[in-house]
Amino acid sequence: MVALLEVENLHKHFVARRSVLGRPLAAVKAVDGVDLALAAGRTLALVGESGCGKSTLGRLVLRLIEPDRGRIRFEGRDISALGERGLRAFRHNAQLVFQDPYASLNPRMTVGQTVGEPLALHDIVPASGRPRRIAELLSQVGLDPRLQSRYPHEFSGGQRQRVSIARALAVEPKLIVCDEPVSALDVSIRAQILNLLRDLQRRLGIAYILISHDLAVVRHVADEVAVMNLGRIVESGATEALFSAPRHPYSRALLSAIPLPQPRARRNRIILKGEVPSALDPPSGCRFHTRCPHVVARCRIEEPRLLGDARGHATACHRSSELPPADTAFEDCDRSEALDRLIAAFGRRAAQCQ
Repeated sequence: MVALLEVENLHKHFVARRSVLGRPLAAVKAVDGVDLALAAGRTLALVGESGCGKSTLGRLVLRLIEPDRGRIRFEGRDISALGERGLRAFRHNAQLVFQDPYASLNPRMTVGQTVGEPLALHDIVPASGRPRRIAELLSQVGLDPRLQSRYPHEFSGGQRQRVSIARALAVEPKLIVCDEPVSALDVSIRAQILNLLRDLQRRLGIAYILISHDLAVVRHVADEVAVMNLGRIVESGATEALFSAPRHPYSRALLSAIPLPQPRARRNRIILKGEVPSALDPPSGCRFHTRCPHVVARCRIEEPRLLGDARGHATACHRSSELPPADTAFEDCDRSEALDRLIAAFGRRAAQCQ
């Protein structure tokens, strides 16, 4: 399968403290040697604790912030060194949907102006045809085109997120980075937005990078998952393979926290002990060894490499092949059926709250 996006050895460090003369003394290693690939029309989920580097990686991929080193290839072309003109052309193909739709929309611009701005900026549609195109985009995300004269504060949170998605679709992108797109929304609205993103992917062939903390949603939406810890990917692979048989102790701890859909079902919760290490001074060897229940002396000294098997399931752990099978208890159903159940459950919960 040909990759739409390829990331190779990507690094981004933020200077946290400087000397009197301006020399860097300490830096946060937000992204510290990441490799990944994403095919067209697929969804890759980035998961992990807050501060692990997920959002930074998403912005690096779009070149909203500049990497310190590493390569980013889009459709085989290295975009790491693109100039202003090349970067503007790249924006046709890659867009971002932010976490908070109210903060990401200009309160002084109407919805029509917001959605139409990319059309004018990239000169995609002649001025005479923009009103029609704006109406089409709003209809595409489930909004009434007659509402385009209204301002963001006149919409609900879910409607504002639909406006954000319409704005991203305006340039007809091949890739959209969704940074926690439903975390700021009511539980009854989340499923509607996820269903919309899934429908758009099916019809338009868009690839998504989904940044999320909600692992239950990730399982039913993503095709592939990459688990991040302190700026590095510690496990990656197909969603079903990773959720059914996680190999890294960190992945197992994250998955053990997912609530089960059966009220009486129980799973052995893995409680990690100790403090989360600082990205200013990551531990030597494996960065998870300070909290890992399976740590050995080698883990404290030697940093594990991210090695994959024949099926593409990669793990950065010295002891992954020695660990006993993980305790996983997920429903055996396909992704579409599971997401439909999730949507129905959100709807029932919303009805009970009214």
